[in-house]
Amino acid sequence: MRPELLAQMAAVQQTHWWFAARRDILSSVIDGLDLPGAQPRVLEIGCGPGGNLAMLARHGSLSAMEYAPEARAAAASLGLCPVEAGGLPEPVPFADGSFDLVCLLDVLEHVEHDDAALARVARLLKPGGRLLLTVPAYQWLWSDHDVDHHHHRRYTAGRLRAKATGAGLVVHRAGYFNTVLFPLIALARLVGKLTGRTGGDADTALPAPWLNATLRTLFGAERPLVARMGLPFGTSVIAVMGRSS
Repeated sequence: MRPELLAQMAAVQQTHWWFAARRDILSSVIDGLDLPGAQPRVLEIGCGPGGNLAMLARHGSLSAMEYAPEARAAAASLGLCPVEAGGLPEPVPFADGSFDLVCLLDVLEHVEHDDAALARVARLLKPGGRLLLTVPAYQWLWSDHDVDHHHHRRYTAGRLRAKATGAGLVVHRAGYFNTVLFPLIALARLVGKLTGRTGGDADTALPAPWLNATLRTLFGAERPLVARMGLPFGTSVIAVMGRSS
């Protein structure tokens, strides 16, 4: 990710509609996973500047890992959990079979060798552990946003399911979210391609307060449906996986 985009993300990650509504949705999904014990061990891989850490810390004993030094320093400065240096598929500074929940939230698209990355993450799970994974959806939505954020690809639920199975994971559910706003986002991306103006950095700019609140409400309205089953289409794929026996 371009350094200036990382700084912009760190500045808006608590208030921007997309980050805030996504956190609410993911928290509800985790609530439904029935993780073991009072303090299950939770790991976020690719935590960036730490926007999800406070939410994840409410679900268990949290650790985090981040490759980029600037993002890692920002996350560590929050004081919410240990933030280790590491990347996928290596180096990973944790023992195999250590975690009840591993979160890979809009990270896999940044990794060149995603098959190897998934296989490495599978080894981190305890027996019965869960992997919660989100990625951007549909290669035809590719735009300057993906280029600026150093993405390698976008996914479909089917493509992600196939890769996970090949990596030794069992897919318990895979679907989509950010569905309510999908028509507007898709139209904006397609118009941008036709006009040559796909505005990568605009996606992390903070809208006017009234618009930000409206978009958060619309996106957040999906929360109960995504928590139970996921949706048939959307701008993001969400999946819950486990390690195969």
